[in-house]
Amino acid sequence: MILTSVKTAFGLCLLSTVTVAHAETGVGVETGYVLNTVLLLFCGVLVMFMAAGFAMLEAGTVQSKSVVMILAKNIALYSIASVLFLAVGFQVMYGDGNSFFGSLQFWQPADANGPVLTSGQPESATWFFQMVFTATTASVISGAIAERVKFWPFAIFVVALTGFLYPIVGHWTWGGGWLSEYGFSDFAGSTIVHSVGGWAALAGVILLGARRGRFNEFGTPQVLSPSSLPMVTLGTFILWLGWFGFNGGSQLALSSAVDAHAVATIFANTNGAAAGGVLAAAMASQFLYQRLNLTMMLNGALAGLVSITAEPLMPSLSLSVGIGGVGAIVMLVCTHLLERLRLDDVVGAIPVHLAAGIWGTLAVPLSNPAANLLVQAIGIVSVGAFTFSASFAIFYAMRQSIGIRLTRRHEAAGGDLSEVGMRAYNFE
Repeated sequence: MILTSVKTAFGLCLLSTVTVAHAETGVGVETGYVLNTVLLLFCGVLVMFMAAGFAMLEAGTVQSKSVVMILAKNIALYSIASVLFLAVGFQVMYGDGNSFFGSLQFWQPADANGPVLTSGQPESATWFFQMVFTATTASVISGAIAERVKFWPFAIFVVALTGFLYPIVGHWTWGGGWLSEYGFSDFAGSTIVHSVGGWAALAGVILLGARRGRFNEFGTPQVLSPSSLPMVTLGTFILWLGWFGFNGGSQLALSSAVDAHAVATIFANTNGAAAGGVLAAAMASQFLYQRLNLTMMLNGALAGLVSITAEPLMPSLSLSVGIGGVGAIVMLVCTHLLERLRLDDVVGAIPVHLAAGIWGTLAVPLSNPAANLLVQAIGIVSVGAFTFSASFAIFYAMRQSIGIRLTRRHEAAGGDLSEVGMRAYNFE
């Protein structure tokens, strides 16, 4: 009996030792390769599903005469991003080059002939996960400049954005470029993804001008009826869901207990920030307007999500809620500022993705002691200056040559009829 007890105790101690060792060192190489691949592919699919969220949010926000057009732009931009990030974008972002630019060549996976276990995951899984981030960047722009931009100039801009502009910024940071060397920290892309889309959207909004009827002769903003608020709400929930892949997948590994704990923490903090954004927007709208504002609450969720994206791992859950709440307030202030400047952002992409993205990037040092506030500010300014000036130049060149805005007659009829030739809804 004593011998049996000793053997049992020894076995439990051995099992405990093995468990602790695996928790610290991770699983075997092949198992780790599989787990890392599953994480990237699963989270990449969640981020891809965000394309549906953007499509629903934008289709519900625009007027009913522009729904088909916005849906066409959303499926086109995802397809363009898929091809351009394959053709040049991935290599511009991660290829061998210098501190500012990768390389110009068609991507071919180095492990095309079979798994290279020491790499941690297949290169094609890395490409897919990074490609869906590229498409997300383009999706930010489509809603901001909706209802007056022509389809083909928009498509041309997406080619430039997904093939070059976004990958260049990505090379500076995630590709080991000069901002990375300085110590700039952006875990999942508050600046690299969301602010890049926001800066490009701002350039487009300025050069396109406001939709006719958006502001009266005194500059007072007028409400242009959205086609479907339930659709906007559905789109927001889809984006909220997709964000777990956006932030959680950016851990890039699931081959140890440390990685698994990190992914779980990121999920919890991401959810907390979104909830904080909703509640802050609800309370602010009640205070400002003496009633709830659904669109502000929905954008509050998105602003909270953008804000936590720069550092979703290090904050406590309570700090995450606070970061999301402040992000929603920043979004509200930026929304009012754009209206005062008569800048027409149809879906609120600039307040959500640019303004909240800046706040989230500056908030990183609140929880990450390795981050430096000055370096974070340098990253924001550098990315903003490059993206805005390049986007402005591209939009301006097209405005002077092929034109970027629908004619007055076509805008009045709506892009659905003038450019696509069909309606989303049958009103007869």
